[in-house]
Amino acid sequence: MEPVLRQAPRRHSKLRLFVFKAAELAMRTLGGRRLYRSLNLAPGRFDLRLEKVNLPAEASDLDGLVIVQLSDIHAGPFLAAGDLGHVVDAVNALEPDLVVFTGDLISRVADEAWLVLDDLAQIRARYGFFAVFGNHDYRHRREAEIADAFGARGIRFLRNESVRPLGPDSALVLLGVEDLEEAKHLDVTEPRKRLRPGDFEVVLSHNPGGARALLSPATGLVLSGHTHARQVDLPVLRGLGPHHPGDRIDVDGVPAITTHGLGVIGIPFRVGATAEVVVIRLVAGEQVS
Repeated sequence: MEPVLRQAPRRHSKLRLFVFKAAELAMRTLGGRRLYRSLNLAPGRFDLRLEKVNLPAEASDLDGLVIVQLSDIHAGPFLAAGDLGHVVDAVNALEPDLVVFTGDLISRVADEAWLVLDDLAQIRARYGFFAVFGNHDYRHRREAEIADAFGARGIRFLRNESVRPLGPDSALVLLGVEDLEEAKHLDVTEPRKRLRPGDFEVVLSHNPGGARALLSPATGLVLSGHTHARQVDLPVLRGLGPHHPGDRIDVDGVPAITTHGLGVIGIPFRVGATAEVVVIRLVAGEQVS
């Protein structure tokens, strides 16, 4: 059976949505944003998760390249303007070659994206800052407006697009796909027509569920978010979120890294699922587990 690219959208019952909204309102009224910032976004409260990814011999010139991955900010009730200041400082201190964002800027409404634009626009990377949309980012179908506004501040959304951020002669290719649940159109065929032998393709896809279907012969790494590492990783409660495929798994020989993300949905708490920034170093000539 061929792997399936598009994933079935999750739809919640009216009762579940009512309970979520009631809990969110209560926590917001009780200072949930301030609590979340102090518990998860202050220095030492979020992880800098280090990952090494092995390069094939033909892409060994990428040895030492550092990619920083951010994801699942969910601006809104519990994360807003200024709350990412320490995260921005930590990322810039790494002096990354590339920064990527793997979706879910917002929680409920498109205007929440503007809450974190100024913070994210302060991030610096040698070869640029690239992003894809997550399922929440399609609320009210204003994703084109968001992409334009962020693009004007140096953050380029890849919408079924590929780029060579290091230059036209580099083997590194970034492929960004629209969300596998909520996008109106998905296409990985057209942007791959420009792949060359020896290319090392890094795929950005918010939802990790379609990782196998996203692979090409050039794919060396898949980066995703979406799961929040279950956010509250406790019996019963962990079943409320999307299935968690693992922090890092092997998909037909290709590493697929799923980050815990930085924000939350519903309640301002994380249990067993520390907020994180993922720091990926590409390495040549060694085996990476």
